Amino acid sequence: MKIFNDFSLIANIPNPVLTIGTFDGVHIGHQKIIKQLNEEAEKIGGESVLFTFFPHPRMVLSPENHGLKLIQSQEEKLEKLSQMGLQNCIVYPFTVEFSQLTAFEFVRDFLVKQLNVKKLVIGYDHQFGKNREGSISYLKTVSKEFNFDVIEIPAQEIDEVNVSSTKIRDAILKGEIELANEFLGVPFQLSGKVVKGKALGRTIGYPTANIEMNSDLKLTPAKGVYAIKVFVKGKWYGGMLNIGFRPTISEESNQTIEVHIFDFADNIYGENVTVQFLSKWRDEMKFNGVEELKNQLKKDEEIIRHIVANFI
Repeated sequence: MKIFNDFSLIANIPNPVLTIGTFDGVHIGHQKIIKQLNEEAEKIGGESVLFTFFPHPRMVLSPENHGLKLIQSQEEKLEKLSQMGLQNCIVYPFTVEFSQLTAFEFVRDFLVKQLNVKKLVIGYDHQFGKNREGSISYLKTVSKEFNFDVIEIPAQEIDEVNVSSTKIRDAILKGEIELANEFLGVPFQLSGKVVKGKALGRTIGYPTANIEMNSDLKLTPAKGVYAIKVFVKGKWYGGMLNIGFRPTISEESNQTIEVHIFDFADNIYGENVTVQFLSKWRDEMKFNGVEELKNQLKKDEEIIRHIVANFI
């Protein structure tokens, strides 16, 4: 997949077939669009193109109160799009000035003059341009003037999936990981560097890797204990992960992400790891002392090993 951050660097894309959107999460609804985009491009000997944005428009238009965390980091999003077979991705820098373009200016100056788009594949409810004046009906009208085709993804195709980035974000924040994974089509994941903690887990037989996330824009699931897979040193392992404040051992002021990796004893300080969330097992709890915590961790491990075994 070719990635463009500057229109001046875009080489001639043959017979571009294009869609537009933020595509946060690249969920199963987005995947249907990319699949159709690729099929339409193949019909005319063209190439598929996604016109997307970074940063997310809400972060630019409501910088003080957007409160937005992303389902995928930019790197994860681009990797997933590439896996889907997308051929070209234009990552346009979203600005307040760009948001003021009318729908007509956007179509004329970007889609037609710059890209010479041949087909536009758009969801029935997509809106764009200043005051969200651009719509599917508008595109069908203006396409006659500029000689490109508009292919509408009908309501029943999108609604039957019954998924949106907002629903996925809400599910993750509630710890409903299995629902989020169903919508995403793959496990929700996060990546980060292993940093030094207080090494208290080691003293009770459950050494943990403390993860510092690579992106502060990335969504973090609800507090609790999760069944996970972790990719470290070129291999996937099962494990269990805790998100929270460690109330039994030493109440933390900042939330931590700690992973206990099954059947693994290497020193991985400074290593980058990727964690895939499979299921939430329980909420974070405060126990009456270390022994009670150790007993619960043994129970957690027994159950979570069974959960993970179904995924590895």
